[in-house]
Amino acid sequence: MSDAPDLKRLLDIMARLRDPDRGCPWDRAQSFATIAPYTIEEAYEVAEACERGDAAALKDELGDLLFQVVFHARMAEEAGLFAFNDVAAAIADKMLRRHPHVFGDAVIADAAAQTAAWEEHKAAERHAKAAASGARPSALDGVGAALPALSRAEKLQRRAARVGFDWPEAAPVLDKIAEEIAELRQAMAQGAPAPIADEIGDLLFAVVNLARHVEIDPEQALRGACRKFERRFRRVETLLEEAGSSTGAASLEEMEAQWRRAKGEEG
Repeated sequence: MSDAPDLKRLLDIMARLRDPDRGCPWDRAQSFATIAPYTIEEAYEVAEACERGDAAALKDELGDLLFQVVFHARMAEEAGLFAFNDVAAAIADKMLRRHPHVFGDAVIADAAAQTAAWEEHKAAERHAKAAASGARPSALDGVGAALPALSRAEKLQRRAARVGFDWPEAAPVLDKIAEEIAELRQAMAQGAPAPIADEIGDLLFAVVNLARHVEIDPEQALRGACRKFERRFRRVETLLEEAGSSTGAASLEEMEAQWRRAKGEEG
């Protein structure tokens, strides 16, 4: 680590935080399971900084995310499992292995060809891992169960599509969405919660499929819709306050009118 003094400093800070005698009580009490939610949160904050185009925030959030990696690696080192250097070596080896066109003699024509080659390398690694464990390999192997549901749905669909299980175009997916809406209406008419939840899941899964077919990231699309709703609702609150009212006192009709105004202001 002599060529990376700041990284060594960070590793030393983490070791001190986890020191059983002189460390921080909170840091010492953590485990892989308790830290994992923070790791996910920091990854989302990196994504948010990217979406805002905020370079200063991105630097800070990347630091927070790096600290999560250091935290996990320190706990693993304490347990005799692996250390930070092992993590760095493993990803370095993987990048070398998956880029033979850069670090070897293979030839890749363009980004699309590299994406295909990357997926082939990943599939070969998954099959090798499954064979080593005696498990039956599947096209769906490696799609993390802890992914956000929209992202996981898209990845499952993409994996199935690679082996031919997919509609050839977007139009049939629209029909599928209409079918799922009809089934949801029927479930709601019956009133049982479990079938309603099941049909809502099917509807969301079909909408993700449509997004995939029209090359839209469903996670980003929904995040955009959330930002738009928040922006407009905050404007509704301001407009109501200017009119001497509030969301708690205004009727639904009054709030709807202000919502239309807020929407119209955006053009």
